[in-house]
Amino acid sequence: MSQNFDMLKQIHKYIVKSFLGPWLVTFLICVFLLLMQFLLKYIDDLVGKGLEWNIIIELLFYASLTLVPLALPLSILLATIMTFGGLGEKN
Repeated sequence: MSQNFDMLKQIHKYIVKSFLGPWLVTFLICVFLLLMQFLLKYIDDLVGKGLEWNIIIELLFYASLTLVPLALPLSILLATIMTFGGLGEKN
């Protein structure tokens, strides 16, 4: 009985390890793409106003915080599909 429990733990560790890498990559890519969309939408308002770089970087930081709830479900979905696709391919 304990051998099955240890095997189950090992499977969970393997699935989590194979999930975290793709999740982090897809999360960063999703946030980057949404941030670029935000930047392209508001580039006309930012250019030519004489704003300093630290103000623009602060704006992008706050915008990226508001984009996290949009990027999180998408990255979880994509990482799950990639993880289970990899598990199906290896088996």
